[in-house]
Amino acid sequence: MDYREEMKQLRAELNENAYRYYVLDEPTMSDYEYDMKNRRLQQLEREHPEEITPDSPTQRVGDKLKEGFATYRHEVPLESLQDVFSAAEVEDFCRRMEEALGPDVEYSLEPKVDGLSVALEYRDGVFVSGATRGDGHVGEDVTENLRTIRSIPMTLPEKLPRLIVRGEVYMARSVFEEINQQRELEGKPLMANPRNAAAGSLRQLDPKIAAERRLDIQIFNLQLADGRSFETHSQTLDYLATQHFKVIPHRTVRGAADCQQEILDINERRMSYPYDMDGAVIKVNSLAGRETLGSTVKCPKWAIAYKYPPEQKPSTVLDIVVQVGRTGVLTPRAVLAPVHLAGTTVQSATLHNQDYITEKDIRVGDTVLVRKAGEIIPEIVEVDLSKRPQGALPYELPKTCPVCGAPVTRDVDGAAVRCTGAECPAQLLRNLTHFASRDAMDIDGLGPAVIQQLVERGMVRSAADLYSLTAQEFALLDRMGEKSAANLAAAIEKSKSNDLGKLLYALGIRQVGAKAGRILAQHFRTLDALEQASLEELTSIDDVGGITAQFILDWLASPQSQDLLQKLRRAGVNMTCTEQAVDDRFAGKTFVLTGTLTRFDRKTAEAMIQARGGKASGSVSKKTSYVVAGDAAGSKLQKAQELGVPVLTEEEFSAMLE
Repeated sequence: MDYREEMKQLRAELNENAYRYYVLDEPTMSDYEYDMKNRRLQQLEREHPEEITPDSPTQRVGDKLKEGFATYRHEVPLESLQDVFSAAEVEDFCRRMEEALGPDVEYSLEPKVDGLSVALEYRDGVFVSGATRGDGHVGEDVTENLRTIRSIPMTLPEKLPRLIVRGEVYMARSVFEEINQQRELEGKPLMANPRNAAAGSLRQLDPKIAAERRLDIQIFNLQLADGRSFETHSQTLDYLATQHFKVIPHRTVRGAADCQQEILDINERRMSYPYDMDGAVIKVNSLAGRETLGSTVKCPKWAIAYKYPPEQKPSTVLDIVVQVGRTGVLTPRAVLAPVHLAGTTVQSATLHNQDYITEKDIRVGDTVLVRKAGEIIPEIVEVDLSKRPQGALPYELPKTCPVCGAPVTRDVDGAAVRCTGAECPAQLLRNLTHFASRDAMDIDGLGPAVIQQLVERGMVRSAADLYSLTAQEFALLDRMGEKSAANLAAAIEKSKSNDLGKLLYALGIRQVGAKAGRILAQHFRTLDALEQASLEELTSIDDVGGITAQFILDWLASPQSQDLLQKLRRAGVNMTCTEQAVDDRFAGKTFVLTGTLTRFDRKTAEAMIQARGGKASGSVSKKTSYVVAGDAAGSKLQKAQELGVPVLTEEEFSAMLE
């Protein structure tokens, strides 16, 4: 077969399977078969780059980071909707529609997805661009990020000269919860809600990050279709479904009473949808009727969005219990008398922290008003003080961890209260994940899935236990063959010889990152010397402030920390600094690296700077000594030029190193 024909056939097969997998949930080939065909297409595209087409599945995730988004002018404005909040307002809308168009008006109703509105443009059946709504007339071109959404077809069955559709990008609740669980394990800030997560993900300058967030889309409007005509909105949605779009569920009804009933029915179905929704959209179905009605300056006259009021019901606080999260944060929860809210039975509500409890004055025995924040998380709105039982006492979080008994401490810059135990079982999963991470002990093959099994099977109770496990024991884990088990055991053994700086970071001492760990190791040279350090000696070191110094001293003084360190010593883990300074030629100098470096990766370059007494920073300021600019250097280079900071090429930087 001619390579051009083979590439065309592979693109068609892969795109068809993507549609059936991500839209219909009916894949036509196995994951392995898909991967093999995709690999073959990648090979052909490397050999014949001139044959790469925009609809190729290999083009879904771009490699280049963007400095910013270009603007995109919407030919057909993306109008916003007028919100209504009562049955009377819905009746008033229907009355106005019927006065203008006659008594037999047909309406299309659909859930209002809580996401980010975008427009997708196709030319000759191929996806060419996409943009956010912006102000309705001008948005941001986020084409590369939209390509990462697998349910957006790259090519359409019918090759219309031009087609523009509008949809709502969202993050499924299940994906949101999974990502937040992973972020908690990694000690990263949690995302607030699926809508903000979707909006932030779609506006990432790196398309690979957007791809990792697994966004999805619901198409809800046909904006423009050259060569096609339709009479109703529902016809356009049915047509878009034939073009492989994931179309919003919709139903047509007549009359205000049926509109009201469908609004109620959508609300009852809301938990069956994979996305968050905050209302129901009511639209005149007739496209000619829409033309007759027109629009105001901001909104179409032929549509409204009914916003559901947050459902609130009374309940009783039966108890307040404290959970210890994977990062050690103590989170109080109210145990509630069961109450039915937004389609589910609620029996508990988060109380966030001590400040929240004190502000609302929540006590055991109180009658409280409960609602679902964002229709997901139950929360207490207020306390009915008139029903407070006699003798109810103010609540205070415990002074020691309810899981391991270690002292707790409150964040100096926030309301969180944390367990200080280095071997707290509640934090074990997160601590082990951090311990094995790349910048810490760098144990290849020891990822969250493996660690989860080790913890659940009781094979480890602290990081030190990793060093007593054998390849034979690892081989007993799910999806772990003998070779993988041997490789993991070897990686754990190799990590024993890591530099002290990596170990200090791996221990998870608050505010001691990879850079601070390296600085401490180079200053004290041994862990024994660090353990003898005073507050004054610690604060005399560059980049170690008073708060960080106190965290170090408190951690080292903890009995759990001392137990962990003794176990690591017995296991043979290195506790000395093996990194030798080359010289001090960069002493007092601060470097900023920007763009793509071709001679060495960024971490290696930073290590070379630090080995010569210099600092590597992530931002440019007047105090920056040099900016090293690689390929595609962007805003940092521009700022350096504005501030008059010397800019080095890679060649000049290499010469300075040598």
